[in-house]
Order: sequence, then C-alpha cells, then structure tokens
Amino acid sequence: MTAVAHKEHPEHPHQHGPDCGHPQIAHDDHLDYAHDGHVHRAHDGHWDECERTDHTQHGDHEHQHGPTCGHQQIQHGDHVDYVHNGHRHAAHGGHWDDH
Repeated sequence: MTAVAHKEHPEHPHQHGPDCGHPQIAHDDHLDYAHDGHVHRAHDGHWDECERTDHTQHGDHEHQHGPTCGHQQIQHGDHVDYVHNGHRHAAHGGHWDDH
C-alpha cells in the first residue's frame, strides 16, 4: 500500500459513483474519482484528496506518455497524470513518478 495523506476534501456535495461522469481509477483497495484537478476517494463517510506523501519513481518505464499515447489522461493540479497498468504516472525530472 502506498503512503497517502489523509486530507479531507470539505464541502464536497457531489456524490461520486459509477454514473457520475468523472473518470474513476482503481487505486490500491479503493476507487479514485478525478475532477477539477483533484483526485478524491471515499473515506469514512466523507471525501479525501487522494495524494501520495512519498516520491516514488516508476522504474523501467520505457513508454513515453503524451497527448496521443492512448492512455487515459487526468488533469491533476498543475500537470497531467496518465493512467497506465493500474497506476497514475506523471512526468517528473526526466522520469515517471507513480501518483
């Protein structure tokens, strides 16, 4: 399991689910929902920001993501994550990080 901060997303009236229209991503033992540059997960009756607290480089990642690579793209803060093989990848310092 990855190190994830418990940062509650307050005042989140929208209820995510399979038909809510937001991208859903399998992440460890839960589903994340991406919208408005945030990635949310259900937690104890509220929504949390699902953000890693560690820096984890995705080793041996030869594939170069980009606008036409075919993987789902999710706006995440000031960058784009690419959903690939059950991970969200983001470009960082010449390599790819697991998000």
